[in-house]
Amino acid sequence: MKNGKNIILTRAEEDVMQILWKLERAVVKDILEHFPDPKPAYNTVSTFIRILESKNFIGHKAYGKTHEYFPLITKNEYTSAYFKNFLQKHLNNSFQNMVSFFVKSDELNMKDLEEALKVIQQEIENQKMAKSNARF
Repeated sequence: MKNGKNIILTRAEEDVMQILWKLERAVVKDILEHFPDPKPAYNTVSTFIRILESKNFIGHKAYGKTHEYFPLITKNEYTSAYFKNFLQKHLNNSFQNMVSFFVKSDELNMKDLEEALKVIQQEIENQKMAKSNARF
């Protein structure tokens, strides 16, 4: 993530970010409208936004007393940091342990496993091509 930070968000902070990633730019009222019922209080959302600004996840542009907020990191950057943190904390920083965990779980069916294998095989081919192109 930017500035080398590896901050994982709370559930409530992540909820605000999910909405802001979807909207791209929004004022507090717009963010609040996208929460499911029962909606949190305006001040609660505003507090989470200030926290996210202090963590450098959100920036703002002022228009008088109104502030328009926007993400400073992409959803992909956060997802990558989140999974790296998960892998480190729960799976001994081993991709092999993660794959083994999911393959052995009852959560994946044959179609899921075949799709995962296709993605892995395609990435292997891409890396082989990139490596052979780098030699020339």
